[in-house]
Amino acid sequence: MALVLGAMVASAAQGAAVDAAFPRPLSEYASAQSPDLIATLRGRARLEPFNVVATVVFVLAVLHTFMAAKFRHWAHVVEARHLAQLKERPVITDRDDDDVPDEVSFWGQVLHFFGEIEAIFGLWAVALGVAIAWFKGLDTAIHYIADGVNYTEPMFVVIIMALASTRPVLRLAEQCLRLVAALGRERPVAWWLAILTLAPLMGSFMTEPAAMTIAALLLAKQFYALKPSLRLKYATLGLLFVNISVGGTLTHFAAPPVLMVAAAWGWNMKYMFTHFGWHAVAGIALSNGAYLLMFRRELLALRPPVAAKEAPVDDPVPAWVTAVHVGFIGFTVWSAHHPALFIGGFLFYLAFAQATAHHQSKVDLRGPLLVGFFLAGLVIHGGLQGWWIEPVLGRLTEVPLFAGATLLTAFNDNALITYLATLVPGFSEKLKFAVVAGAVTGGGLTVIANAPNPAGQSILQRYFPDGISPAGLLLGALVPTLLVAFSFMVL
Repeated sequence: MALVLGAMVASAAQGAAVDAAFPRPLSEYASAQSPDLIATLRGRARLEPFNVVATVVFVLAVLHTFMAAKFRHWAHVVEARHLAQLKERPVITDRDDDDVPDEVSFWGQVLHFFGEIEAIFGLWAVALGVAIAWFKGLDTAIHYIADGVNYTEPMFVVIIMALASTRPVLRLAEQCLRLVAALGRERPVAWWLAILTLAPLMGSFMTEPAAMTIAALLLAKQFYALKPSLRLKYATLGLLFVNISVGGTLTHFAAPPVLMVAAAWGWNMKYMFTHFGWHAVAGIALSNGAYLLMFRRELLALRPPVAAKEAPVDDPVPAWVTAVHVGFIGFTVWSAHHPALFIGGFLFYLAFAQATAHHQSKVDLRGPLLVGFFLAGLVIHGGLQGWWIEPVLGRLTEVPLFAGATLLTAFNDNALITYLATLVPGFSEKLKFAVVAGAVTGGGLTVIANAPNPAGQSILQRYFPDGISPAGLLLGALVPTLLVAFSFMVL
């Protein structure tokens, strides 16, 4: 028996050693280093052929995001066909007076799931896990997904998104922004400008995911519910994503891409405000002003519906309840790097919400969990993309590095881009500024470019008839991205 147990322990230890070697550390690619980028990538691919497999799976996941609307269209077609077949049946199978759920189309629901942006990277993470198990062994796949990937940020986003969308917090944010919107007589254009200006800057103090959640929910109520044109919807969405991405750079603890480098490079709040903060404020002001001029006629023509003006005022939330909610958010932000603390704190919050249910809205975790699933899938894929991102960043000078970081951010989370920059030796202060500025500048070009973007999309996608198109988002974010780039690199 002792011999059997000893063999099992030795086998487990050997498996752990093999697991720890995956993914291959970037320092082990020194022998593949070459002045030519293509030669370097080829050499790294020869040293670790699985790099190519992981990147192909990642590219397929990115391409799938562009096909999401098509999958949703197919889902509607299948469900319509299924509904027509149900109506032709002589026997009624669906009843409203029993506990049996209505019959649904299995394949229609499957296609809907394939069309959910938040589910795509998780789906392809399954494919990646199968590929790792096939090429490297099941133990390696389990070790990488269970132990090799840090899920702190996805878990944090789930909790902070749930807390920020509660009734007391939203009422507090709305009351604060109402003071600014009152300067424009609370017209829709005044709300639009106030939300898109102040909410992103709030992200520097309450974290970008919380700011995104609050801004998206308020835009849904004060702007998107008024049914603006599709062009203005996309412009506003792109503007929101870009502003949130750069609005968190006034401090060193709120924006994920800044968090990745702040400790390694010794950046504190003073450094962030003097080097990034005023550039971010100027970029937000320029972007908002540009879109205000471009869409001024439509924005000025928007009017809240009569029903909204005559709607009864909600019961007020006691100040002490709101203060406790703010305290929970503060504790979550303070313990952002310690899941055991902020998840435990959230459980205490759920108990408090139950005790004060008459002042609360229903706790809906579907949206936050989907966003967390999206980010978890993204970090699983992103952890295997350093083999090509790191040599690309290491070969660029200041302006090309800024442009390269902006472009790479569109295809990967900007926090990963800045993290990989910390692995590149010999970065000067100008190059450090360029890579972080580029990463936050490109944070609005796609849904995957910045961690809070999926939260905004999850909240606002119901206002887009065919779902949010990646091409539409890209076009909507293009002008603000260029203006923010101007602010960082020219002003």
